[in-house]
Amino acid sequence: MKIEELLAYAKSKGFFWPSAEIYGGASGLFDYGHLGALLKRRFESLWLSYFVDSSQDYHLIEGSNMLPEKPLVASGHSTRFNDVLVGCTKCKTYYRTDVLLSERKVSVSEGASPEEMDSLIERNGIKCPKCGSALGKSKTFNMMIGVSLGPEKADKGYLRPETAQSAYLNFFQEFNTLRKTLPLGLAIIGKAYRNEISPRQGLYRMRELTQAELQIFFDPESWKPEIGELSSRKFTVVAYADKKSQQLTAAEVAKMYGIPEFYAYHMALIDRFYTETIGVPKDRFRFLEKGGDEKAFYNKVHMDIEVDIESWGGFREVGGLHYRGDYDLTSHSKGSGQELAVTVDGKKVTPNVLELSFGVDRNVWMLLDVFYKKDEDRSVLTLPKALAPYQAAIFPLQKDGKLEELTGKIYNSVRRRFKTVTDYSGSIGRRYARMDDVGTPYCVTVDFKSVEEGSPEYGTVTVRNRDDKSQSRIKAEELSSFLAKAYAAE
Repeated sequence: MKIEELLAYAKSKGFFWPSAEIYGGASGLFDYGHLGALLKRRFESLWLSYFVDSSQDYHLIEGSNMLPEKPLVASGHSTRFNDVLVGCTKCKTYYRTDVLLSERKVSVSEGASPEEMDSLIERNGIKCPKCGSALGKSKTFNMMIGVSLGPEKADKGYLRPETAQSAYLNFFQEFNTLRKTLPLGLAIIGKAYRNEISPRQGLYRMRELTQAELQIFFDPESWKPEIGELSSRKFTVVAYADKKSQQLTAAEVAKMYGIPEFYAYHMALIDRFYTETIGVPKDRFRFLEKGGDEKAFYNKVHMDIEVDIESWGGFREVGGLHYRGDYDLTSHSKGSGQELAVTVDGKKVTPNVLELSFGVDRNVWMLLDVFYKKDEDRSVLTLPKALAPYQAAIFPLQKDGKLEELTGKIYNSVRRRFKTVTDYSGSIGRRYARMDDVGTPYCVTVDFKSVEEGSPEYGTVTVRNRDDKSQSRIKAEELSSFLAKAYAAE
């Protein structure tokens, strides 16, 4: 599927579309429709249940979307949170330089300077894509979006560029409020804001985005999470040194890459989330090691989490696993003047941080790309049941007073427990097709046997399975328990 096709599908079904579209839209800003908002919440809930609720040491918090300037100076964002842009000397259109180069198949490292990029532009004879004129000199561009805190711009602030800073700023308070033990995980699902130079590819690069992040604070000398059943799990890793792809266990990754066991364990944990909990095919999921100029300066180990996304042209980043060392708390300790080292079991330690970071919007796009299937017979969104926006659809076989009355009663009996929709228009085949198209796992049909007193099937309904189109007959009063078992089994 191409980007344009996925965008058209998402818009026509109610998943997402450009913000303020009646005014022509705005690049990098998207609104979620009725199905998109449900799908997004389903992913967030599944992520929260899998990574956070599974441990008593991890907690969900919520930080402010605006921050004063000083914390972002201490974190390095005021000087390092930059992209390189280049503008056309004639039409004044601006481009992100590394993207412009990569689109013309020119290799450029993530840490390349403006001067290095200008050299590549000149060497490859690259002109303005819009008007063909010469490009000017590249320069750095800070992506933070400034705000004024107070009247008459009294205090300078920013919309937070990442949710992670809220976790670091709240660590000391949470550590003392809780049991003063490590590890301590602080999770945030929330908005981040980046003044992207050239947003593109739908939900891939946005100016307002949602992140789901778990920041785990720990003592590197003593943290040894129990790997258990994940010890023999193999997952795909692409090495930075030779770009070689291998299937390895956590122990093999730790040994071959020289990384801590706790890091390799979390790679296995993330692999299981994507390939089992979500159901992404194993051959479409991998970790890509970053090194050299590609690795963030504060990271000891840096792996991108990637999924093969057809509409984006192959493997693309949907998250990251970063061992950040003690950079964050040390930086904020210096910037604030407050000691952020803590004492645990009589030992003073500045906690290190392991960051599990996921782009929610990118993952929503990924779900549509991976699970939407279209062939000659039908189109169907084969989402895992736990992610389906609608959990069941209930409709009468045709327009009839008795059928519609029973349909309404059944709908009211299950709607408070399951997200359910009714549909009364069109043939039964068309209604099945509409539900397949948006991923509804079960369609429930009320027919004349359901309301015919004396019939052996009186009070029963037909339940159709989305994936194999199989049908079964159950008592209407048992529908809630049927759905509960079906969703619990996944």
